Amino acid sequence: MRLDFTTLEPRHAYRWMTATILPRPIAWVSTISAEGRTNLAPFSFFQGVCANPPTLMFVPVNNRQGVPKDTVRNIGAVPEFVVNLVNRDLGEAMNATAALLPYGESEFEKFGIEATASDNVRPPRVAAAPVAYECRLDRIVRIGDGPLAANVIFGRILTVHVRDEVLDEAGHADPRKLDLIGRLGGDLYTSTQDMFTLVRPD
Repeated sequence: MRLDFTTLEPRHAYRWMTATILPRPIAWVSTISAEGRTNLAPFSFFQGVCANPPTLMFVPVNNRQGVPKDTVRNIGAVPEFVVNLVNRDLGEAMNATAALLPYGESEFEKFGIEATASDNVRPPRVAAAPVAYECRLDRIVRIGDGPLAANVIFGRILTVHVRDEVLDEAGHADPRKLDLIGRLGGDLYTSTQDMFTLVRPD
């Protein structure tokens, strides 16, 4: 099979990309509006960028009407956010927050997700998240126009919260204890429980 992405409709391109770029880590992003209303939404186009300066990125794509999502709107007004990582125990709650709610209605409140105050940014973090990155907006790069166009959000990492129970004896994050989940195609997910070793060449 050969797919010509220069002629493929965006919705078909999106389906092929999300079915083959696997697994994708999940950024469960909390933001806050100028009026102080919280928002919590998952994004699986997410990755670390560099450590100097410490930076990550995630990508909210526009909805089917070509309108940026509430996360983008909030970050435009309050340029701070928290990227909460999702373990297996939080999977159902994370999935629930993908629902489309009216702007200003809080997913924390709607789905009974416990929030806790952040140290250096205004949006709260998910209290039960095994890892949470407090970030200040570095920049937004807009790619394309209309439905499924991208808002690539780069964040400078200010503080990271790591729950003690996911650390190993040396004080490092243990992927088995983290039990993070990643997005596959459609409704499928995987976890960090399935691992193997490949030693990098010198």
